[in-house]
Amino acid sequence: MTYRFFNPTPTRAATGPTAAVYQQLREDFLGPLPTFQALSAVPEVLAATWALMREALLAGDAPRVDRELVAAAVSQANRCQFCIDAHVLLLHALGEPGLAEAVARGDTPSEPRHAELVRWAQASRNPRAADWTSPYGAEITGTLLAFHFINRVVSALLHPDLLPGGLQRSAVVRSVGGRLYAKAAREPKEPGRSLPLLDTDADATVAPAWAGDSPVGVAYASLRNAAARGGELLGDVARQTVTATVRWEDGRFPVRPADWAIDLVRDVPGTDRIGTRIALLAAFAPSAISPGDVALWRLSHPADADLVRLVAYGAVTATDHVARALASAHL
Repeated sequence: MTYRFFNPTPTRAATGPTAAVYQQLREDFLGPLPTFQALSAVPEVLAATWALMREALLAGDAPRVDRELVAAAVSQANRCQFCIDAHVLLLHALGEPGLAEAVARGDTPSEPRHAELVRWAQASRNPRAADWTSPYGAEITGTLLAFHFINRVVSALLHPDLLPGGLQRSAVVRSVGGRLYAKAAREPKEPGRSLPLLDTDADATVAPAWAGDSPVGVAYASLRNAAARGGELLGDVARQTVTATVRWEDGRFPVRPADWAIDLVRDVPGTDRIGTRIALLAAFAPSAISPGDVALWRLSHPADADLVRLVAYGAVTATDHVARALASAHL
């Protein structure tokens, strides 16, 4: 079973903006994979997530191997096995089996430039502790931020295995899968093609300084705004608790996430405690969100869309903490 808490509407039944995103996924990537189907209950978050990933990871001139390496390294820093496996496979598809298997083992790549990319990406989990900033362009930096968000959503909403029994962790399976996806992975993509899918209000079109005039900046701003709206499901004290915790904990992994989250929400109004707990876990340890947590949340918010919004809010709060380190570096 791929999904932890609900089964999305089948892709063939998609309409409107969701169908348009799925069509681009078929044309430009590997189709509407579970990562995106899990977000389909909230089309504006789905579209913005796809736009950021497409414009950062797939389009433009930065070496695709470098971007896949960053995606895999961020996924390792965030302990998202599903995403590690996916991007190891894509490194195979790009003709880099040695690099792919080094990443799969957790080894430092032998090429100094690749080793530096891995160090930089993994340091971003704790940007203040690592004095983290970015010497890289919008596409590589945007890839890093895209996967800080995607890792958290995936770890919260999906089971960790791409294939039954974890078959994707076999080097042989990865090699075969890489050959199957080689053509799709290597085709160049036109920058900016995803932007018409976005619900771009005036704020969302203001790109962050680190992105310059790249479409990556518009996509990131759109995702930040769309996902942040999930905070409207919580009251002021709850939102302040999430924001303050993300800043002071600075990417630290809780030793016992369930107990850690319970302690943090003691002073939150009772009606918001379970929502705040889920948002905090989405930011720090999303795989620790339990069926019990979700069942309690659904007593007052039964819709799948509200669970997705809440997870997206926690995920983007953590992601924007990383992005703020970039903003400070550009002051």
